[in-house]
Amino acid sequence: MNNLNIQVGDIYKKYPEGTTFEVIAKDFKDDYKNDIAIAVFNGKLRELSKMPDCDGNLEFLDLASGTGHRAYKRTATIMFMKACTDCIGEENISKIKLEFSVNTGYYFSCKGKFKATEELAKEIEEKMKEYVESDIPIIKKSRPLEEAREIFSMQGMEDKLKLCKYRRSSVINLYDLDGYIDYYYGYMLPSCGYVKHFEVLTYRDGFILNMPRKKTPDVLDKFVPLDKVFDTMMQATEWGDMLGIDTVGDLNECICSGDIEDMVLVQEALQERRIGEIAKDIASRKGVKFIMIAGPSSSGKTSFSHRLSIQLRTLGLKPHPIAVDDYFVNRADTPLDEDGNYNFECLEAIDVKLFNEDMTRLLAGERVEIPTFNFKIGAREYKGNFKQLGPEDVLVIEGIHALNDKMSESLPVESKYKIYISALTVLNIDEHNCIPTTDARLLRRMVRDYRTRGASAKRTISMWPSVRRGEEENIFPFQETADAMFNSAQIYEISALKAIAEPILYQVSPEDPEFYEAKRLLKLLEYFLCMDTTNLPNNSIVREFVGGSCFNV
Repeated sequence: MNNLNIQVGDIYKKYPEGTTFEVIAKDFKDDYKNDIAIAVFNGKLRELSKMPDCDGNLEFLDLASGTGHRAYKRTATIMFMKACTDCIGEENISKIKLEFSVNTGYYFSCKGKFKATEELAKEIEEKMKEYVESDIPIIKKSRPLEEAREIFSMQGMEDKLKLCKYRRSSVINLYDLDGYIDYYYGYMLPSCGYVKHFEVLTYRDGFILNMPRKKTPDVLDKFVPLDKVFDTMMQATEWGDMLGIDTVGDLNECICSGDIEDMVLVQEALQERRIGEIAKDIASRKGVKFIMIAGPSSSGKTSFSHRLSIQLRTLGLKPHPIAVDDYFVNRADTPLDEDGNYNFECLEAIDVKLFNEDMTRLLAGERVEIPTFNFKIGAREYKGNFKQLGPEDVLVIEGIHALNDKMSESLPVESKYKIYISALTVLNIDEHNCIPTTDARLLRRMVRDYRTRGASAKRTISMWPSVRRGEEENIFPFQETADAMFNSAQIYEISALKAIAEPILYQVSPEDPEFYEAKRLLKLLEYFLCMDTTNLPNNSIVREFVGGSCFNV
């Protein structure tokens, strides 16, 4: 048997042919704070169950990496699905669907001859722990597409049959966990023994599979329900059911059948109805003068603000936009982050004192000159933008800290109406593979930044971790305090974004640190057929990203 020369960092070692990356990883586990999850061999991501087939350079990613964390959640999901089959019985299950992520957990809806009880949740959890104790391997098998279709057909997986219909590859990778065979989008850990921390809980009519956060893979936080976020996402799920679009396969069929234009119009009408409901709620509350809107990056806040303002005008109110960004402190006074860069996303980057003074004066009926921030010179300027609130006037205030009461601490609670907006994607690849909401927002931002600023996909991807940190610190902690939530995600939008996103993602080269993320997003886009955006309504939130909006976005 020949030996292979493997370089890991500055260390060179010989390993017999047939040695798995998992075996090699054991020699280097002490160099990593967390368990090793994925191998990077000669620049390509490889599962630990695979073997090097030549000499080469080897790195490892642990569970605290994005790729490792996703593999952990994917592996926990197949374990959960098998445990449900073992505990409930396949004949008693009509459907167990991974709907979406809720805080630190996945929410699974259930249909069949059983109920999601605490006793059953505990039984499923204990069964999963048995898999961990036995360290059952998860075996990856490449199968011809037709053979995979036969397996899905026998198992009643109609969602996967639809997905296969639009696959270009002639083979498909299946995962086998002790006889339970399923398809998963992305890499998997080699065995159940890697999934050490989880719990199964009941929530509403289904189950929560609670798992560790990426930055602390060895710590399982207590699951904290986000009821308002959950209700908003379930409403979007119900809209998808109404439209007959539950998975990417359904969307692709809608595009192929020529029904996509009608579906778009219905989806847009549903969103407009929701905006109208929020406007009516605002108008019904006496004393509301400040409509505070916040949401993470690429949520469509600008388009939403315009559409909300139109609805408010139909109710006799006179909305006036104010951007919190115009209250940035001067560049010289901007705080620095841990890397010595300007931190524009912390509350201290805003002149909170001036903002409260101006808003308090406006509430008292005074005429106030609102500043405009000049981003080129990094300073506030006054250009005669005066505001004065009459009986019907309201201010629509948009900014990262708008939901944080410290931002508007001097304003009476009854004068504020807080709205949280985000693109809460509920369309799934199939019933066991959800699409992270962050992926949809990243694609939105990538397309918009390329189209409006000429920014490369590489640059957008490189900035995304910093953007996400700012959201985790300054937006998400306040989302449940909102008076209303609006989900800006459109069920068709990834198909609309694909024509612009795909070419610029291909521009990221293998030498770039952002290559793996670009490749992952390209794989996601492969599932979607492209749609023509010519006939999208010009007030659609998607227009904020693909272009052609009637609003100044």
